[in-house]
Amino acid sequence: MPVFAELISIGDEILYGQTLDTNSHWISARLDEIGVKVRRKITIGDTREEILSALAESTERADIILITGGLGPTKDDLTKPLLAEYFGVGFTRHQEVIEHLKTLFSKRGRVLTELNEQQADLPANCTMLMNKLGTAPGMWFEENDTIYVSMPGVPYEMKGLMNDHVLPRLTEKYQEVIYHKIVRTIGIPESVLAQKIEDWENNLPKHLKLAYLPSFGQVKLRLTAIGGVKSELEKEVQQQIDQLLPLIESSVFGYDEDEIEKVIGDMLLAKNQTIAFAESCTGGLISHLITSVPGSSQYFKGSVISYSNEVKIDELGVNPEVLEAKGAVSEEVVMQMAKGVRERLKTDVGVSVSGIAGPDGGTEEKPVGTVWIGYSDKQKTVAKQFNFLKDRNLNIKFSAYSALNMFRIQYQAE
Repeated sequence: MPVFAELISIGDEILYGQTLDTNSHWISARLDEIGVKVRRKITIGDTREEILSALAESTERADIILITGGLGPTKDDLTKPLLAEYFGVGFTRHQEVIEHLKTLFSKRGRVLTELNEQQADLPANCTMLMNKLGTAPGMWFEENDTIYVSMPGVPYEMKGLMNDHVLPRLTEKYQEVIYHKIVRTIGIPESVLAQKIEDWENNLPKHLKLAYLPSFGQVKLRLTAIGGVKSELEKEVQQQIDQLLPLIESSVFGYDEDEIEKVIGDMLLAKNQTIAFAESCTGGLISHLITSVPGSSQYFKGSVISYSNEVKIDELGVNPEVLEAKGAVSEEVVMQMAKGVRERLKTDVGVSVSGIAGPDGGTEEKPVGTVWIGYSDKQKTVAKQFNFLKDRNLNIKFSAYSALNMFRIQYQAE
């Protein structure tokens, strides 16, 4: 039977856009690991009506309610008194919290005030969760088969309480496991991918769920299994992936957290080879992606951002007559760019991109979104045309990832 959670983030600063709510993202991922499904995430301001209303509504829907924020010592921190009001209880002072505060303040060279001591006063029906990293303890409530947990909004304090107290208690109470495995594809549209694997998808066991997660020329296929023993779920999911791979193997570049730029680096490292890029419409984005990987200096030598025709001619050796006759966005030019950057930077592979990102510059023959990508190594130099969208930013991103995939395909074909 599924266990559902709702997350309530309290704080005007989040609603105003002054603080990014990273807590909910982190908590959701941790709950998923222990088989708890997050049904809703709610962000509310520091007002009595909003907090009490959110508590009442979440109680109707969820088995577990995790609350972050509003536990400071000042008057605008309303979470603790409103939890006491919601449950209809008074407060109990926890002496162990007072001792913790004295030690903490002494280390920081501060004097413990009466206002700070009030943080040891907690609703009488809660279990105190000691916060080793801060002054506000967490609170665990169990009422009518619903669990409520209140934690500070400071991310590292929240994570400490989750790891030390909340996750172990929830794991002990709820034994069901949710296991995800992600197959990462690139260069194949979502609709084409779905068509190729339709029969396989239709024959999945009912307790295995498939989700399509597309972004910038990539589609993640996420398989989710729910059950009691993780090792058995892993084995069953892998059996399904083994049946899936022959259908789409040429489009699969990795799994789970693999990124295409990291996979490409590993391919080059395996052969002790190097790469360089000649970028026009992508303006250095490909090089940025490659260098975002630690250790990329072992295989990436550099790039030429050949935005102008003059740079294509002077730095990459593109023939000006070919450039004049065919245009910068052409098969002939990107092949010369790829070969030129490979030879001039003395690398094993060169990859080039030239296109019409938009919103202007398109023609009937070469509309906005027309992109040519070139690949060159010591055995071959090839190029391929792509037709993307009318949006400039999307075209740049699609071009960058398509260039990385072009390398993957051609490099593997050697």
